[in-house]
Amino acid sequence: MTAEVAPPACPGSTRATRDPAAARRLVIVFAVTSTLAYGAMSQSFSVLLVPMATDLGVTRTAVAGAATVSTIVGALAALPVGSLLDRWGGRMLMTTGSVVGVLAVVAWSRAADIRGVYLAFALVGMALAMSTYEAAFAVLVAVADAARRDGAILAVTMAAGLATSFYYPLTGWLETQLGWRGTLLVHAAALAVVAVPAHFLVVPDRRSHRLGSVRRGGTPVGAALRNPRLWLLGLALVAQAGAVAAFLLLMVGYFVDVGHSPAVAATLPVVVGIMQITSRLCLAPLARRFGMARVATVAFAVQGTGLLLLPLVATSVPLALVCVACVGVGLGVSVVAKPSIVADTFGVARFASIVGLLTVPVALSRAGAPLGAAWLGDWRFLVASGAASLVGAAALGLVARRGLRPGVTPASSPDVMRTTAPRRRPA
Repeated sequence: MTAEVAPPACPGSTRATRDPAAARRLVIVFAVTSTLAYGAMSQSFSVLLVPMATDLGVTRTAVAGAATVSTIVGALAALPVGSLLDRWGGRMLMTTGSVVGVLAVVAWSRAADIRGVYLAFALVGMALAMSTYEAAFAVLVAVADAARRDGAILAVTMAAGLATSFYYPLTGWLETQLGWRGTLLVHAAALAVVAVPAHFLVVPDRRSHRLGSVRRGGTPVGAALRNPRLWLLGLALVAQAGAVAAFLLLMVGYFVDVGHSPAVAATLPVVVGIMQITSRLCLAPLARRFGMARVATVAFAVQGTGLLLLPLVATSVPLALVCVACVGVGLGVSVVAKPSIVADTFGVARFASIVGLLTVPVALSRAGAPLGAAWLGDWRFLVASGAASLVGAAALGLVARRGLRPGVTPASSPDVMRTTAPRRRPA
């Protein structure tokens, strides 16, 4: 592999990769567009599920299956989307993804039967893969320098995570005024008016993206697949994601079964959201001091400990709150940890492709783990989820030991190969 040769500077060509203001603009845009996309295609689904089932004359379970269709399609799309992001950058891909999102929500609003809903949600899976967090993180990693990268990703997830929570009451109110079909058309209009032009106008073009990626180098996908750290990171993320997905689905029923009142059982999950925000507020300074992999290792271990102790607290509300808060810590850290650790370990040049490799098994774990947990039932699913979280923490601990020291960038590490910059012919 030849050494990287930095391409000559062209006026205005690297502005998106050198100007800190560009990263700040992207954070604002991605916070807004991710809110609109997740709100329209994810949060609104749970609110509209019952009126949809009633109107279409099908069971709620049949309607809920649309979410599985979206998850599977999104997982299958992760690899080609990641490859396209690395080659072409985010502008056209994210703009196209937003257009697909508009079409998906419109198709959803016009569905005459459950097959129409499933077809619309196949488009939803594509749109989410192309225009939300994973794509946004790939753009931010290429634009923001290493010192600001985690803060940029954190800001997007914090803002979008908080803002999307308002989609539940908003969608509920719109449904009472316009019906579920009219509500979806309002959401589609917001995507069309805001997300599509924002991605086209603000996200860097292919040339700017490539220049930023080439300068920082990175590990080729083939070399990453031969690196034990990728497999350890994949194991950690799969174990953690499956444990959280199972817990979030079954926790309310479990709390009722062990003797909590329905009101308490429905309130305890709020702590998960609170601790997600709290853990992310503390994450950036801790990651700068100790390294993201080490911080995430501790968070996953805290999550596992909370899950293992939960069967022992019986009906004690304070102790249950502590255990549930532990899960919130792991969930809050995991969203930011994946892109940060991938960038730290494997660099920028093939970041999106490598993240895509990890996204497929993680998505399958989120879809499959709740089924296994439901089969186990009672306290045993908590023990299994806690054990899985600790396995994830152990695997991530090995990544931290084998990985880079805090403050050492992949481009300066001897085990990371750089991509050769494209050469231009003299005029």
